[in-house]
Amino acid sequence: MSLRKMDIKSVVVGGGPIASIIVLEPQDALHKSSLRLPIRIGHIEAMAISLGVDQTPQGRPLTHDLMRSLLDALNADLKSVRITGVSGTTFFAQLEIISDEGKHHYIDARPSDAVALAVRTGSPIYADEMVLETAAAPDFADVEKDVKKQEMADFHEFVESLNPEDFS
Repeated sequence: MSLRKMDIKSVVVGGGPIASIIVLEPQDALHKSSLRLPIRIGHIEAMAISLGVDQTPQGRPLTHDLMRSLLDALNADLKSVRITGVSGTTFFAQLEIISDEGKHHYIDARPSDAVALAVRTGSPIYADEMVLETAAAPDFADVEKDVKKQEMADFHEFVESLNPEDFS
């Protein structure tokens, strides 16, 4: 499995007919690309991720805060979150947990729950290259910049090719 480190680009908390999504982007500067990995998630899960990113204090622990407390109580660490697969619109993830004895455990999880826990523990998020090849989308802002850059180059070439006779 070839993994790429990801950052959270945005979390969209939808409502009603508007879907909630989390958008991940590759972090590695060597692989600087305009790829984005959008993952559709539930509204509640999007809210849980947003609260974790913002580190908004809650009166009582939410589920992902409880999970973090359990890891702490067991002297275990969430080493990483891995987006490991995709089938249709369903994504699959794993929690890589290291016990206090140093044993690695890989636990199946929904990406939304895994990311919500990762933001609370400061753990890195990775995506399998195959998932990126299958489900990533271009960042259309970067595509638009490239198109405008090409249009400017074409216009510059046109202006450079003009002769005074062209205006008579």
